[in-house]
Amino acid sequence: MKGENMPSAYVLINTEIGAEDEVLKSLRKIDAVKEAYIVYGVYDIIAKIDAESMDKLKEIVTWHIRRLDKVRSTLTMIIVEK
Repeated sequence: MKGENMPSAYVLINTEIGAEDEVLKSLRKIDAVKEAYIVYGVYDIIAKIDAESMDKLKEIVTWHIRRLDKVRSTLTMIIVEK
């Protein structure tokens, strides 16, 4: 169900040291996560999320991504236009 008005966001994730691969594997099991990569820089992983609604997007970040074991912090950037 890919619609033009579906909210999307990029989530920047910090993990515990050395846990990047483990967190990446867990992220890729979440249906709403369309892309996820380990990156260099201030953050360890970037993930792109698509959701059916803003409430669902918030739920995915709060209850699925932030609660993954070894995730230390996140920064969510909601996409304004596609």
